[in-house]
Amino acid sequence: MLVNDFDYYLPEELIAQTPLEKRSTSRLLVVDRKTGKLEDRHFYEIIDYLDSNDVLVINNTKVLPSRIYGKKVDTNANIEVLLLKEIDDYWEVLVRPFRRVKVGSIINFGNLFTGQVIKKLEEGICHIRFKYEGIFLNLLDQLGEMPLPPYIHEKLEEKDRYQTIYAEKLGSAAAPTAGLHFDEELLEKVKAKGIEIVNVTLHIGLGTFRSVSVEKIEDHKMHSEHYYMCKEAADKLNEAKAKGKRIISVGTTTTRTLESIYTKYNEFREVSEDTNIFIYPGYEFKAIDALITNFHLPKSTLIMLVSAFYSREKILKVYEHAVKERYRFFSFGDAMFIK
Repeated sequence: MLVNDFDYYLPEELIAQTPLEKRSTSRLLVVDRKTGKLEDRHFYEIIDYLDSNDVLVINNTKVLPSRIYGKKVDTNANIEVLLLKEIDDYWEVLVRPFRRVKVGSIINFGNLFTGQVIKKLEEGICHIRFKYEGIFLNLLDQLGEMPLPPYIHEKLEEKDRYQTIYAEKLGSAAAPTAGLHFDEELLEKVKAKGIEIVNVTLHIGLGTFRSVSVEKIEDHKMHSEHYYMCKEAADKLNEAKAKGKRIISVGTTTTRTLESIYTKYNEFREVSEDTNIFIYPGYEFKAIDALITNFHLPKSTLIMLVSAFYSREKILKVYEHAVKERYRFFSFGDAMFIK
C-alpha cells in the first residue's frame, strides 16, 4: 500500500490557525459506518449521539511547553530544541539545525540551564543531558513555548488553548487534539446522561506527528511513545466489554493506547509501557467501537488509522465532503464522530 494512496486536496485557507472562542462550537461531521450517511452538526450536539450504554475514553496527557531556544556556547549559533521524552537522566529531542550540533556540544538556554548533546541519532534526533538548579519543569515553564505544529503560523494568545480541559499528566510533545472540543459544560452533560468517562494516558511524541518518508506504508517504522492505564480504568473497560457497551475513543492517541493493550493482552489491564503500534488498513480493531477525531494531514499515519477504522476510499470521500463544506482542518479544526 502506497503513502500516496492517502493523499487528498486541501486548500490552505481551510487549515485552522487559531482555536474558536468556545471549544464546543466547532463543527462535527457525523459518519455512520453502517449506512454511509453524513450529518453536518456542531460538536456540542455530540451528546445527541451518546447514551448510558457508552463509555467515553479520553487521553489526559498534558503538553509540556517543550519548544526551547538556546545558543551554542562555543559559536553563539541559534539552536531550537523540541523535547520529546525523558529517558533516565537525559531527554530525547529534535534539534534544528541538526548539522550545527555534535556530540559534546553545549547549549545555553536563556541562562536558566544548559544542555549537552550526548548522542546524535537520525532525522534530527539527539539525546541531551540538561544541567540546572531547582526544578527543571518550573524552568521549562518560564522559558518554553507550546510546541504548535509547523502549519500553524498565528501566535497562540493563551497557552491553555493547546491543552484539553482534562489535561493532567505532564509529558506530551503535542496535544491530543480531538479532546480540545470538550468544555466543562459539555462534559457535565455527558456525565448527567450516565455516560462513563475513563482516563488513559499516552504521552505524544514522534510516533504520532512524524511524517511518513517511505513510499510503501508497510516500510514505515513508528517511534515508540509511553502510555499508562490504571487498574480502575482497566476494570471499567473490561466490564464495559463484558456488558457489550460501546467504547468510544476520543482521538487517535487514545485509540492507539487501547488497541495496544487489548492486542497484547486480549483484555484491558493496569500497565505502564511503550507502544509503537502502527494502525493502517487491514488492521482489525479489537478495543474500540466508535471514534471521535479531527481531520488529519494528507499521507499521515493518523489518516491511515482512521482509514483502517472505516475504509480508505470512504474516508477520502468523507474528507472531500469536509473540504466542500468548508470544515476547518488539523489541530484547531473541526471534528468527526465515526460510529
